[in-house]
Amino acid sequence: MSHTVSVSPHPSPTASSTAPGPVPKAELHLHIEGTLEPAQAFAFAARNGITLPYADEAELTAAYAFEDLQSFLDLYYALMAVLRTERDFFELADAYLARAAEQGVRHAEIFFDPQAHTCRGVPIGTVIEGLSRALAAGEERHGISTRLILCFLRDQSAESALQTLEEARPYLDRITAVGLDSAEVGHPPSKFREVFAAAEALGLRKVAHAGEEGPPAYIVEALDVLGVERIDHGLRCVEDPALVERLVRERMPLTLCPLSNVRLRAVDTLADHPLPGMLRAGLMATVNSDDPAYFGGYAGENFDAVRDALALGEEELRTLARNSFLAAFLDDDEERRARYLAEVESHTFG
Repeated sequence: MSHTVSVSPHPSPTASSTAPGPVPKAELHLHIEGTLEPAQAFAFAARNGITLPYADEAELTAAYAFEDLQSFLDLYYALMAVLRTERDFFELADAYLARAAEQGVRHAEIFFDPQAHTCRGVPIGTVIEGLSRALAAGEERHGISTRLILCFLRDQSAESALQTLEEARPYLDRITAVGLDSAEVGHPPSKFREVFAAAEALGLRKVAHAGEEGPPAYIVEALDVLGVERIDHGLRCVEDPALVERLVRERMPLTLCPLSNVRLRAVDTLADHPLPGMLRAGLMATVNSDDPAYFGGYAGENFDAVRDALALGEEELRTLARNSFLAAFLDDDEERRARYLAEVESHTFG
């Protein structure tokens, strides 16, 4: 059986104006570079004098056929060439927030990959200034509170990660946490022990991708060596019953990305996704979109997809939404967290 999947553009919402709105939710696993829609890519390319190796949006969209994580990353990093200016990063983040607001997102914790830009000659300040300007206006413009998470590329060296953290020092007032992403296999979390310790010393929170394509042992390393407070993905924890018991006991949030898991072949079909069993086991699962422009759906569409494919009921969906706010880095604003949780509890499902 072929493992190549063609990805069509994400669907537009079709609910009538009288139907119940989407469940209020926080999005905790979102790569801002992964929200670059084909139309945006061509617009930014034209503005910045860059020629893309695709004739039009349709040809670019047709390239969204991924066999695994690496095949996605190859296209993902190539398209970043169009992101050059503070304006580009502002418009990218603002467009994401507008879409997210339509799909019930009240709070978003947004990853960005500075190394993928500085290696192209784009200063880290350009990236952070553009993103943080959009996020600062996010509540007034879109009704979304935000946090910014600086991710290190795990397929780059630990020295590069340390240098990136040093370059980010002037901007730490805009950054809540550090994370770890990109190609997982062969790059265990322990490789980044020193930079995560340095980030903690600077007062930053810590998360890391683990257990997407990498083994359950990477989840254990992320917990024990890096001291993370959330596991991004964590899908493969189900292969280790003792690890599942630990994650349940410690109430460790998992930021699952169901449509991404299908597109990158972590699961064959959405109906095969272990999410229902994870919820039954008591795992603190959340549902997120990862790189929605590439994987066929934003946060609301991920919720709708798991509801339909996995026959999730109202209480399971409410649990997922509740978990997202409980897992959010809102410790400095518990009143806001309580307000969001109250919205979840009072939400009427259609």
